Amino acid sequence: MTTPTTQSEPLILEMRSITKEFPGVKALSNVNLKVKAGEIHAICGENGAGKSTLMKVLSGVYPYGSYSGDIIYQNEVQQFKDIRASEHAGIVIIHQELALIPELSITENIFLGNEPTKRGVIDWAEARRRSLELLARVGLRDDPDTPIKEIGVGKQQLVEIAKALNKSVKLLILDEPTAALNESDSQHLLDLILGLKAKGITSIIISHKLNEIEQIADSITIIRDGKSIETLNVKADGVDEDRIIKGMVGRTLESRFPDHEPKIGEVFFEVKNWTVGHPQIPDRLVCKNSSFYVRRGEIVGFAGLMGAGRTELARSVFGRSYGRFISGHIYVDGKEVHLHNVRQAIDAGLGYVTEDRKTLGLNLLDDIKTTTVSANLKKISKNFVVDANKEFAVAEQYRKSLRTKAPTVQEGVAKLSGGNQQKVVLAKWMFTEPELLILDEPTRGIDVGAKYEIYGIIQRLANQGKGVIVISSELPELLGLSDRIYAIFEGAITGVLNKDEATQESLMKLMTSSRKAA
Repeated sequence: MTTPTTQSEPLILEMRSITKEFPGVKALSNVNLKVKAGEIHAICGENGAGKSTLMKVLSGVYPYGSYSGDIIYQNEVQQFKDIRASEHAGIVIIHQELALIPELSITENIFLGNEPTKRGVIDWAEARRRSLELLARVGLRDDPDTPIKEIGVGKQQLVEIAKALNKSVKLLILDEPTAALNESDSQHLLDLILGLKAKGITSIIISHKLNEIEQIADSITIIRDGKSIETLNVKADGVDEDRIIKGMVGRTLESRFPDHEPKIGEVFFEVKNWTVGHPQIPDRLVCKNSSFYVRRGEIVGFAGLMGAGRTELARSVFGRSYGRFISGHIYVDGKEVHLHNVRQAIDAGLGYVTEDRKTLGLNLLDDIKTTTVSANLKKISKNFVVDANKEFAVAEQYRKSLRTKAPTVQEGVAKLSGGNQQKVVLAKWMFTEPELLILDEPTRGIDVGAKYEIYGIIQRLANQGKGVIVISSELPELLGLSDRIYAIFEGAITGVLNKDEATQESLMKLMTSSRKAA
């Protein structure tokens, strides 16, 4: 059902028949969007549906002339030539990859390119005073002289919003604002967006977290395959997560997880008494005497709050690629192995899909073909020369089997949607034929349809007798996918629960207590 906009509901924005093409791809096809003044308007759709592209058209990232259609903002047709032009009109976009400079302070980032001056010289005292006011508005109490690199991602999001408020924002666009946040930081950000609404600021939010959309959105526009499908009024239409999913994927998902009957074998991978120090802080431990095991055909979950040490444990086990190794033992099929670097870890049958696919998982200058084979070049090489035909054939095989949406394996990975980038990272590590695949936040920033496909891939690996470790901040995901779940608190494993005894409540107790369960 599409809810019509009445005359009594003034529009702040209307986008009419927006079409945007890239070489060989029509990213948007006659998309229409209406946003009412003062509302929170969500845009939902699968990865690659065109959501971010539409917002880049609106904000001038893709300038007037590079698309067809009309943008009517505050009752005037707009022709934004760049992002500064849209910001001057009061439209500010906060991208999923935050545009902050780590080495600069909070104040310097807020006023970057827009510094207050006094007689032609930057007035840093005034900038700091105004920073304190802006930080108070977003509920951030940190010293404005603090470098960005010293605050967490949740606080960095608040700095981005403070930066937007400094630009007298009227329409705030947030692209996956909570994708990298823990539950408490996410809720704080959502409350802030609701607070901005109360002050008359209109927001457009793109998110794959449908429970958050249902919580704060007034209206939802669904985009599928580059076309606007429908706009829903959340309260009037009684919208819930299942209704949103149906619009996104064009059908009802009977279950969020594929059916799976595990066939669990013997223990083949074991870590004992693993202790690792922080790479920079001498007296801080990031892994504390941790022990765990994985059986063949088993999916093992790792639960913990942000900063608990899940990623640190995984990366340190994977060829000591994080931290200072202090003590501990790794056994593969009962035999102790010493994995001093990533190459040795790969040779021992380990693969690791990082949580940060853009920085650590991919070289954004490479294409799909090059990326797919990059972790196991010797498999397609002879006399140290890569066989180009084999390289193409392997990449094409994985593109088809993982249903990666790309016109060719020669497509650059930077041009792919988040879900398709994740599939390329998965292909890279599957090509190494690992006996144990570690997946760190494998579905972060990915839509519900792509999640279902990745869950199926994980289950197929387990069915082949491989072991899989899944690290996730989403407890429902761990509960729906895992055969056993370990909980981590402040670098220590505090307990393990079998699938039939694990609940969100029982896991949360283990995730928030330093006392180990019996």
